[in-house]
Amino acid sequence: MTESATTGAAGASLEPPLHPFSMSRRLAAEALGTALLLAVVIGSGIMGDRLAGGNIAIALMGNTIATGAALVVLITVFGPLSGAHFNPAVTLVFAARREIGWGLALAYIVAQVAGGALGVWAAHAMFAEPILQVSTKLRDGPAQVFSEGIATFGLIAAILGSIRFRPEATPMIVGLYITSAYWFTASTSFANPAVTLARCLSNTFAGIAPTSAPGFIAAQLVGAATASLVFGWLLRGRLGDQTSQSV
Repeated sequence: MTESATTGAAGASLEPPLHPFSMSRRLAAEALGTALLLAVVIGSGIMGDRLAGGNIAIALMGNTIATGAALVVLITVFGPLSGAHFNPAVTLVFAARREIGWGLALAYIVAQVAGGALGVWAAHAMFAEPILQVSTKLRDGPAQVFSEGIATFGLIAAILGSIRFRPEATPMIVGLYITSAYWFTASTSFANPAVTLARCLSNTFAGIAPTSAPGFIAAQLVGAATASLVFGWLLRGRLGDQTSQSV
């Protein structure tokens, strides 16, 4: 990773630049941050479901608020350590942009997937659920798959745009985007392959059946790649540049 390319906030840029932490600390930060994120996603889903009295909208609202708020905190805390990607799609985008090396990117992805599983199991333990589960909640169909592509496209757009123009606001921007995307996408915006895989391990409110996961992950990667290309072009050039070219 180049130290001048500061990636934080689920892949966003933070000020001051990343300190020269060792690889082991960066990987631990990615694993721990992703674990805490999944503990929030699964735990708030269980709590919301138990308290909502069968009202799915109320349960989803609780799940949404907890996840968005947690992202702001986790990105702020872990951003200076590892960049706070917590998401293989984000890591791959920044590797493609040459802001993180491919070897470190692969290690990040392994840490994110492992951390996600640990977070799910921690949530189960907190709510006296069986630790080992496999979800049976189907989330199939072209509409949900398309939703994941849109959700991930928007997430990458939010990250790249914020680090370009308002890097200090990136944690809030990412948290707010995910909060809104829970509600405007049919899939409730997983937007993260590690989160998708981890949620296969929970047969609770936030779970997803393993048979539904491949479509979600494929759409997430396509959405991330498309956003990287589109915003790589849109954001090219220096701030303040003026052109006389007609549109």
